[in-house]
Amino acid sequence: MIRDPDTLNALLDAVNRLVRERLVPAEALVAETDEIPADIVQAMKDMGLFGLTVPEEYGGLALTMEEEVMVMLAMGQTSPCFRSLFGTTVGIGSQGIVFDGSEEQKAKYLPRLATGELIASFALTEPDAGSDAASLRTTALRDGDHYVINGTKRYITNSPEAGLFTLMARTNPADKGAGGVSAFIVEADTPGITIGKIDKKMGQRGAHTADVIFENCRVPASQLMGGREGQGFKTAMKVLEKGRIHIAAICVGVAERMLRDALNYAMERQQFGQPIAEFQLVQAMLADSQAELYAARCMVIDAAQKRDRGLNVSTEASCCKLFASEMCGRVADRAVQIFGGAGYLSEYGIERFYRDVRLFRLYEGTSQIQQIVIARNMVKDARR
Repeated sequence: MIRDPDTLNALLDAVNRLVRERLVPAEALVAETDEIPADIVQAMKDMGLFGLTVPEEYGGLALTMEEEVMVMLAMGQTSPCFRSLFGTTVGIGSQGIVFDGSEEQKAKYLPRLATGELIASFALTEPDAGSDAASLRTTALRDGDHYVINGTKRYITNSPEAGLFTLMARTNPADKGAGGVSAFIVEADTPGITIGKIDKKMGQRGAHTADVIFENCRVPASQLMGGREGQGFKTAMKVLEKGRIHIAAICVGVAERMLRDALNYAMERQQFGQPIAEFQLVQAMLADSQAELYAARCMVIDAAQKRDRGLNVSTEASCCKLFASEMCGRVADRAVQIFGGAGYLSEYGIERFYRDVRLFRLYEGTSQIQQIVIARNMVKDARR
């Protein structure tokens, strides 16, 4: 659903210009320093990128899913760390408030999220609870007008910069399943919160993750998402379903960038008196990548359009995440192969993308979790 093509095209033009003129030239610097320059962060805030999915009445752009996908395809043309900076705020960090927050919670936080004043993180994963999200151990026990939170969250994207956490914690210890989990909006400066050291990752330097430790952290009961206990897992699943289409779009965008770089190199690199792009085995790698990329792009747009029409896209979202992330990994591998020895050197940049995109098959649901979701939905539909 594209509401106003002219307005969307103006936004896409601005994003493409930002990517081309500011982000791509800064890729090497960010990879070296593990920091995104402050002026680039401010430029993204000024463009409204932190408020892409926040409703208009709270100062956001309220993009439809298809519009969001188009912006992510554009953002994918550069290092994924730049998207990650605002991605948790427009996606998993804020969407719980948009979907299930009370009117008071929306009015309090969404305007500040839209401007980038607050960066939001999604605190679900734990040392012993990742794919098995319903088994989380972080507790939030009611004590008068507060909840006392104890536990550790792991691999939390943007936690060192976050001003706000959408936190999943168990409010009913007697219920060991999903029904005992509730969602909270926790401000990062609440006493009892400690941010661990920034993780040293395989790739995506500039996008920071760290543990978030809660020790007798007292959170007002008014911070319970929507004022209802036991809804946290449902909120998380709604947020992740939408996020899977978002991530799939990024996978497509980054794959386009890698394939373009590989094609350009193949047309310039000479062997046996001709460009290696003239060799059929190199052409096969290019062609396979283009075909898979086209399929993934079509899947993502189709799923986005179905979601905008109000259809249940649980299966489609997982199909997109599974296929697009795996496709992106294959394109990265072929791109390194096309670059040959140069592909193994940092100065050409393709090895950085090779490391960066490996994460896509892991976060917001591994490929194996997507397979389980798809198959279970198939069985469920067949029994109806």
